[in-house]
Amino acid sequence: MESSAYPMLFSPIKVGTTEVKNRVFMPPVSTNLADHGYVTDDLVDHYRARAKGGVGLIITEVVTVEPTYTYLPGDMCCYDDTFIPGWEKLAAAVHEYGCKIMPQLFHPAYMAFNIPGTPRLIAPSFVGPSYAREAPRPITVDEIHELTHQFGDAAVRMQKAGVDGVEVHAAHAHGMLGGFLTPLYNKRTDEYGGSLDARMRFLLEVIAEIRERCGKDFIIDVRISGDEYTDGGLTLNDMIYVSRRLEKAGVDMIHVSGGTTIKRGSAIPAAGTQQASHAACSREIKKHVNIPVATVGRINEAWIAEELIEDSAADICMMGRANLCDAEFCNKAAAGNADDIRPCIGCLRCLNGIMFGKRISCTVNPDVERDEAGYEPAAEAKNVLVVGAGPAGMEAAYIAAKRGYNVVLVDKQDEPGGEMRIAAVPPAKQELTRVIKYQYRRLAEAGVKCVFGTELTAEDIQRDYAGYEVVLAYGAEPIAPAFMQGFKQVMTADDLLGGKAFPGKKIVIVGGGTVGCETADYLAPLVNDLSPANRDVTVIEMTKTLAANEGGAGRAVLITRMLSKGVHVLTEAKVTEITEDTISYEKDGEVHTIADADTLVLAMGYRPNTKLADDLAAAGVATHVLGDANKCGNIRDAIGDGYKVACEL
Repeated sequence: MESSAYPMLFSPIKVGTTEVKNRVFMPPVSTNLADHGYVTDDLVDHYRARAKGGVGLIITEVVTVEPTYTYLPGDMCCYDDTFIPGWEKLAAAVHEYGCKIMPQLFHPAYMAFNIPGTPRLIAPSFVGPSYAREAPRPITVDEIHELTHQFGDAAVRMQKAGVDGVEVHAAHAHGMLGGFLTPLYNKRTDEYGGSLDARMRFLLEVIAEIRERCGKDFIIDVRISGDEYTDGGLTLNDMIYVSRRLEKAGVDMIHVSGGTTIKRGSAIPAAGTQQASHAACSREIKKHVNIPVATVGRINEAWIAEELIEDSAADICMMGRANLCDAEFCNKAAAGNADDIRPCIGCLRCLNGIMFGKRISCTVNPDVERDEAGYEPAAEAKNVLVVGAGPAGMEAAYIAAKRGYNVVLVDKQDEPGGEMRIAAVPPAKQELTRVIKYQYRRLAEAGVKCVFGTELTAEDIQRDYAGYEVVLAYGAEPIAPAFMQGFKQVMTADDLLGGKAFPGKKIVIVGGGTVGCETADYLAPLVNDLSPANRDVTVIEMTKTLAANEGGAGRAVLITRMLSKGVHVLTEAKVTEITEDTISYEKDGEVHTIADADTLVLAMGYRPNTKLADDLAAAGVATHVLGDANKCGNIRDAIGDGYKVACEL
C-alpha cells in the first residue's frame, strides 16, 4: 500500500515473520457486539469495514481466556472450541482485504464485571481498585499455573481459527497480567512478587507457553504501559528493562501505551489533550529493543502518525478512535484526501456506555458499526427542506441528498454549525470546528443548496416550499428564568461564548453541568497565580456533582483543570433570590448572599423552541422535528437524529 502523501505510514513492516502492508494498526476498542462471548455478524461487519478501509493490522477488543470472570457484558471469549467457528469467519473477512488480525488475550481479575453469581474477584494480592465492593482474593500459585495454560489454550484456538497472532494485555495496571506487573497491585512475597523480575514472571511464563505451543510464525505482541505516571507505579526505566526482557523471551512486537485505569485520563487521553500521548515512552523504549515498537494514544490525524514514524518515536501507530470514526481513514489518507476523513474529536463517547452494556457509538459517525452505510437510495426523488444548519440539520441534509432527494438547507445564521460553533469555544473543544468544516464540505459534494442569513416563518415555508418534505433542526434556546433577569449584568453561557456579551471580573455561573463547567474553564485564569487581573469565578450547582452527564477521562480532565484554575464550586446549592446587586443561595439549610459579583451567567440547560413546529402543525404542514428542536441532547444525539430521520424519509 503506497502513498505519496504519507510514504512512511503506508510502507510495509515485518512483525516476526509476517509482513503487514502498512503501519496503521487498530488497537483494541471494546464494542459490546459479541453475543455471550461469541463472534456475531455485527462484529464481523464492524471489523470488515476497517479492513476494507485499509488498516494494516487489527487487534480486537479483549478476549477472555476462561469462563468464570466477565470483563464486559458484550466482550469476546475463547475458553473452549465452540468459539472457533466465529473466529474463523472473522479472520476470513479481515484477510479478504489483506489485513492481519490478532485478538487481545486477557483475564479481567479485579476489573471483572461483578454480575450476579460471580465468585469473589481474584487478583495478584488483596488490593483492588477504589470502586471495588470488596477486596479481591489473591490468586494461588496453582491457579497461576492453570491460568498460564488457559492463555496457551486460547492462543492455540485462535491459531486454529486462522488469526495471525495474539496480543497479551499487561498494561494500565489492568487485568491479571497488568496487575501482576505493577507494584500498585502486586504486594506478593512469593516467587511472583517483590522485585520487578518476580512481578514479570507470570507474564513471561504466559509468553513462553504461547510460543511453545504456537510456534515461531505466530505473532506475539505485548501491550505495556511505558510509564504508569503514578507515584509508586511503574516508571519508564522499569519498562525499558521489561521491554528488553520481553524481546529476549521471543515477543515480536511491543505495544507501548501508558498510565493506569485508576488514574482517569492517563491511559486513554481525553479530547483537547495532546495527540500521541505516550510517544515519549515509545521513543525511548524503541532505542533499547530491535523488534517493532508501536505507540498509541489519541493519534487521530495522518500527519502526526507520519511524523511519529519519521522521527523514530515508533515503528507503528495504533489508531483506534480515528478508524472507528471513519473506517475509510487509511484509504483516504493514502490517497492524499485527508480533508475527506471524518474527524475524530477524541470525545470518548464511543466508550462511555460500554461499561453499562451499550453498543459502541460515535459522536461524529452515527452508524459506526457499518460506517454510515445503513441507508438505501430513495424510491423516488422528491424535494426536501431542512431548516437549521447545525449538526442535526447538516447530517440530515447530506444523507437525504445522498439518497437522491433534492435538498435545500436554510439557516438564520450567516454560517453553518449552529450550537457547535459555540461549543467549540471553551478550552479543549476546538476540534469541533473540524466537524463543522467536514459536514459543510460534504453538503457541496452531495449537491445540497445552502441558504444562510434567512429565518423562515411558517408562512414562508408554505409559500416558497410548498410540496417539500420539511425537516426542522433549528436547535434550542437557553433556559433563563424570569426571576434571574433583574441582576445588573446577566447573560447566558451561549451569549458569552458566542461573543454577544462580555463578562466582568467577579462572575457567578448558575448551573454546573457540562456547559457551566466549560464556561467556567473558559473564564478562569490559565494560571492560578492570584494576579489582580484574574477573573474570580464561582459555579453554583443544585446536585452533588459537576458535569453529571459526562463520563470517563473527558470529565476528569475538565473538572480537574477547572479546579486547578481556582474556580470556586458550590454543589447542593440552590439559588433562591436575585436582586440588582445580590445573588442569594441556600446550602445546608442556610441562606448565603454574594454581594460583590458583577456578572451572572446562566448555564441551566436548554429547552426546544417549538414555535415554528407549532405554527406549521397548525397550518397542516407535516414536519420531521429532530435534534435539539425536538429533545435537547448532545452532539452525538443530534447527528444520530439527523441520520435516522434522513434514512427514513
